[in-house]
Amino acid sequence: MNRWHFTSWLLCAALLLTSVSFWGCNPSEKQTPYPFSLEELIVLTPGKYITYRTDSLVFPQFGRQIATRSYLIKHVVDSPFIDNLGNTAYRINRFINDTMAQGSWQPAGSFSVTRTTDRTEWAEDNRRFVKLQQPLVPGYSWKGNRYLPDQPFEPLYNFSNDDNMQNWNYQCTTNSGSFTFRNKTYQQVITIEQADEQFNVPVVLTTAYAFRNRAVDRFSRGIGLVYREFECWEYQPNTGGSGGPYRVGFGIKQWMVDHN
Repeated sequence: MNRWHFTSWLLCAALLLTSVSFWGCNPSEKQTPYPFSLEELIVLTPGKYITYRTDSLVFPQFGRQIATRSYLIKHVVDSPFIDNLGNTAYRINRFINDTMAQGSWQPAGSFSVTRTTDRTEWAEDNRRFVKLQQPLVPGYSWKGNRYLPDQPFEPLYNFSNDDNMQNWNYQCTTNSGSFTFRNKTYQQVITIEQADEQFNVPVVLTTAYAFRNRAVDRFSRGIGLVYREFECWEYQPNTGGSGGPYRVGFGIKQWMVDHN
């Protein structure tokens, strides 16, 4: 064997050994690219339900008062359907009850969830959110509101909080920890931070503008969404107008209390 052929043979052998080392010695070993799959984080089995205690922040009397209204909300997975993009989606029916569940469950509308190979979308009140997107590892971020129109909460809420919602960065901050809220602990939780910004909150300077944007979702493996906080409101001092200062916007805080 001449020198050129011997050198070529050595090079081929080295490449072969490198390939074996890279792919591993056990070809049947399954590679897991992400800690949790999308199927584990939002369970879309028909009949699956989650019940939440919900505290709703409202501003009655034309924004001159602050109140919290509490109730129970139940999400129940309905049968799948094909959405207008040709993807399989699931309708989630909502039911409402008092905080003690002493009354009957009343229908409260529905929304839909669509899961593709790399993301899960949530369509509610004609607003489309990318709730989850792989890879769900700490530090990974995406534009979860990228499908929203300009000022998606108008004309229901005439405020500036939603002016740039399309640019909110959803970020996975934890993907395997526990989370405790009101003496209830949830295991194997993925936390998705969406927004946490404010100015002049608490409102100490009453003659100045204030606002609050806070949004976070927490999903538990094998269950689904177990905690949600979504707060968008602004304070207007209205120093030159009648009626005094006022607030406009809303807030939702809900946490899982039961599931099947």
